[in-house]
Amino acid sequence: MSNNDIFKKLRVALHLKNDDIIAILKLVDFNISPSELGAFFRKEDHPNYKECGDQILRNFLNGLVIHLRGPREDGKVIE
Repeated sequence: MSNNDIFKKLRVALHLKNDDIIAILKLVDFNISPSELGAFFRKEDHPNYKECGDQILRNFLNGLVIHLRGPREDGKVIE
């Protein structure tokens, strides 16, 4: 299963829209444009398809933790 597949499944399971994902990524100071994000959700044979790298998925998951649980009380950032 690729990072793109994981990203797609999380988006569907959590009922997230692209704006929600962009906001979640901003929680960990990771900026991404809507068109760049949309490239991850395209089919592999689409000309504008882009592989989702480990860094983007990692930042999304870290942002999702903050989004769902709130920031850490000790103020440390998860690396």
